[in-house]
Amino acid sequence: MTSIRSGSRPTEARPVDWLEPLSQTFPARALILSPTLYLLVNAAHIMAIGVLFGAILSLDLRILGLARMLPLAPTAVYLSRVAATGLGLAMLTGLGLFSVRPGEYAANPAFLAKLALIALGLINILAVHLTPAWRATVRGAEPTKVLRVGAAISILIWGGAIIAGRWIGFI
Repeated sequence: MTSIRSGSRPTEARPVDWLEPLSQTFPARALILSPTLYLLVNAAHIMAIGVLFGAILSLDLRILGLARMLPLAPTAVYLSRVAATGLGLAMLTGLGLFSVRPGEYAANPAFLAKLALIALGLINILAVHLTPAWRATVRGAEPTKVLRVGAAISILIWGGAIIAGRWIGFI
């Protein structure tokens, strides 16, 4: 499939071209036109990732048996909420950053790997939080082996998502 962009030379349409109108929205144009705004949103994205991963790592390490002096039940509830807040902020700021060059990002293998890992991380969260073992743990029971495996997998997935996110700029 070809399209005419400028002049009479046909160019190949990319499968992600349908995303390009996103870069013409008001928020995207503001980010494109203001390096300071882009810098602030980028910094907020990094801070949100720090909140997300810091909470996830702390909770997962506690589930794995570290920091036993912290009572797991209230810690799990609190850190889950902190992680959810970090995730929401990271998604919001990430969407803003994505809107600046959506076609470029959507064609970037590192960005696609990051999205896949985030999806796996969310599936892992759902799988863990929907188990009777999680419900028992937040009521005060010791974490089961299955919960510990989920915590180890979580650390690997979210760590991988951070690495993939850094990789985006190098491709």
